[in-house]
Amino acid sequence: MELPDFLLDRWIEQKHTANPPIEYDLASSTGPVWTLRELLALSKEQELETLLDTSLSYTSAVGSPALRSAIAELEGVTTDEVQVVTGASEALLILFFVAAEPGANVVLPSPGFPANTALAQSVGIATRYYSLRQENHFCIKLDEIRRLVDRDTRLLLVNSPHNPTGAVLSDEQMDSLHEFCAERGVPFVSDQVYHPIYHGPETRSASRLPHATVISDFSKALCLSGLRIGWIVDHDPKRRERYRNARNYFTITGNVLGERLALLALKHRETVYSRARRVAVENLRLLEQLFGSYDDLVRWVRPLGGMTAFPWLVNGADSREFCRRLARTGVLIVPGDCFDQPSHFRVGFAASGERFPHAIERFAQFLHAESRQLRAAAKSG
Repeated sequence: MELPDFLLDRWIEQKHTANPPIEYDLASSTGPVWTLRELLALSKEQELETLLDTSLSYTSAVGSPALRSAIAELEGVTTDEVQVVTGASEALLILFFVAAEPGANVVLPSPGFPANTALAQSVGIATRYYSLRQENHFCIKLDEIRRLVDRDTRLLLVNSPHNPTGAVLSDEQMDSLHEFCAERGVPFVSDQVYHPIYHGPETRSASRLPHATVISDFSKALCLSGLRIGWIVDHDPKRRERYRNARNYFTITGNVLGERLALLALKHRETVYSRARRVAVENLRLLEQLFGSYDDLVRWVRPLGGMTAFPWLVNGADSREFCRRLARTGVLIVPGDCFDQPSHFRVGFAASGERFPHAIERFAQFLHAESRQLRAAAKSG
């Protein structure tokens, strides 16, 4: 078994190594970054003392009782229905691992998180894709998804809000797919790491659905990617036991300090969410103005949720060289070939936080120069 190169993360690593250096990170898909000092400042003195008394030993494979209880409160489920994992990445690994059997297939969104395909195929699962198309405003088509599911389908995955497009499934669409899968005994998985960050109608967590499996984490909407903590919510005790057993083999347990800090963040989640929403809304407005000013070069669909957008080059060219030229000006975005959509590129509009307006100024200068070159080439032609 050989995993393909992870083009997305390889590209983003430039923010640490590029020369000239990257000043503005619009490649990362997370929210505004918190420092440990900022997070601890939310705590009361008693909470800080409790943290300092943490025993640096193994925690439970399912996660500490306090953290599971806090996640359960957030999701509106019981503590027993929560499995803590090492980020949403381990959640996906576990779900594909337990789905693997001869002849199995999984149904995934395209574009989507690149690891989904690699992980599924690495354990011998066939992959099928439903498309989120720009001409349809990246909305799903329920009939297209239903046609892909058969008796060998072991998992249907939806991602809402969606990375990289920012598309959102309505509650009605989520209910319809959940019912469709439940009738056929197909596990229905909702990746909702960006919930509850919305820029249009808000939707409810899929944890309310009796046969749904929900995965989420502290990296996206909760803006604490360095904790490397995520969770799975599942109402089926047999499936939860399989998740726990897989984790016993994969990572054994979580990071005890990370779990304590995650618990602190959940106790103050409205403060964390409020900052993420404010930054995302303000920066999205600037992004909208930018693309509106250069629609001869780029087009986009305004995201309805999350912290990423997925514009495309009007001329249909591969965006990698476009992204390279922009990186040389100190602004990093992600070329679309990382998502098998070469003419697109991904922009993260929350990770850079309050520095985003400066990044937009630099991006605008770049697009102005590109537009001028385009007009000059048209005249000479």
